[in-house]
Amino acid sequence: MSKYTKQDIIRMVREEDVEFIRLQFTDMFGTLKNVAITSSQLEKAMNNECMFDGSSIEGFVRIEESDMYLHPDLDTFVIFPWRPQQGKVARIICDI
Repeated sequence: MSKYTKQDIIRMVREEDVEFIRLQFTDMFGTLKNVAITSSQLEKAMNNECMFDGSSIEGFVRIEESDMYLHPDLDTFVIFPWRPQQGKVARIICDI
């Protein structure tokens, strides 16, 4: 059973005044990478509609096959505790 639903995350983002969400993933060498989105783009990201250019990441694909989708794991959602009270930042770990 999942820890969070899409509606849970949208509600928490709204209630906690989260401004940015980092969609995190690792490259082929285990280095953490992220794509930052605004809270207004969150629903699109949770519907697996967020893309990035994989050719810009070392070890990923060639330019001809570079459009890659991020698939967020909703159970990894967390609001960073060290950010300011307003305009907080959260993260969701993603599969590629």
